[in-house]
Amino acid sequence: MRWVRFSKDNAVSYGRLNGDQIAEIRGEPWGDATPTGRGFALADVKLEVPVIPRTFYCAGINYASHIREMAHKRGVEPVFPDKADIGYRANNALIAHGEAVVIPAHAPPKINYEGELVVVIGKKVKHLTEENAMSCVFGYTIGNDVSERTWQRGDRTFWRGKNADTFKPMGPWIETQVDLDAMETTIRLNGKEDLRFKTNDMIFGIAHYIATMTRYLTLYPGDVIWMGTDGTSPDLVDGDVVEVELTGIGVLRNSFVREKEAV
Repeated sequence: MRWVRFSKDNAVSYGRLNGDQIAEIRGEPWGDATPTGRGFALADVKLEVPVIPRTFYCAGINYASHIREMAHKRGVEPVFPDKADIGYRANNALIAHGEAVVIPAHAPPKINYEGELVVVIGKKVKHLTEENAMSCVFGYTIGNDVSERTWQRGDRTFWRGKNADTFKPMGPWIETQVDLDAMETTIRLNGKEDLRFKTNDMIFGIAHYIATMTRYLTLYPGDVIWMGTDGTSPDLVDGDVVEVELTGIGVLRNSFVREKEAV
């Protein structure tokens, strides 16, 4: 089942997407969702970020090739994690499918994409095990963890290298039924395939992350966990368009625009 969060006539709603038609609901898909009886064509609405999370979690260094390639770029030996690396991102950075990533005017030229599977939590949970961890997953969407690498290396908390306004495209919708083992992540730059990898080929899987996290914290409906990326990105410039496609979910597409210097 596919759910969209959309705006129409200055009102934001959720709806069930069937083909190119949206059946609007009141409430949230994982809560007391009530059909309103109203329907809209997908082409006649604006897609919004599919969920505004209460807490925005992320998995760090979770693919072996990504670790090797980033270490090679820095001229150091790769170091692989011995436990799940859990971090946070900021809601101010979220933008929707089709919106532009704005590169700050004075940002160094090391702007990179990171195409990621995003897990959407559907119920309040704590103290889950790896055996029952997936029971709290409502569905999945797509994220692009845009990063400015010079700032990322220099700022201990990643406050601007990872969390500058518009640096977190997410969408276009939430898909509840996927085959994780068959899923591939494909990233295209200006229409040409630039990277492809097995989405579920993670060092630590989704169930492990959820079990580890819920030993110490409560997950709530609408929380998201971005699961990391493989490979590396070329440096992106003004005018580039990045598409992140995940099998069974869809395509997240965003252009990149460099902010003009203030006069």
